[in-house]
Amino acid sequence: MFGFLRAFKRTDASSLLARIAEGEVVLVDVRDPAELASTGRAEGAINLPLSRLRSAADMKNTARHEALSAEKPVALYCASGARSAQGLMILRKLGYRETYNLGGLAHWQAAGDSVKR
Repeated sequence: MFGFLRAFKRTDASSLLARIAEGEVVLVDVRDPAELASTGRAEGAINLPLSRLRSAADMKNTARHEALSAEKPVALYCASGARSAQGLMILRKLGYRETYNLGGLAHWQAAGDSVKR
């Protein structure tokens, strides 16, 4: 009943750094392109703005993003963690089982990984 509250719980990025680096987890930045232009993005992240996430992740959509699969873990981040939490709810409704909310870009940096500008 309160599954949306779990989406707001942030996963510590440091616990996933190795899996992301090895390609086991897809890292998705759900911010708008203008935000990326001003702050950069996490190394290795793909940019799928929240407004496009549903269609890009829908397994029934023939134009979905090739990196996404309901069988592969996905970690999302944004500026603060709110949009990534919304994104988690979208992915879970689409049948994605292993999803993580990393919070904001600052959380990624605090975990020790780099940002590409």
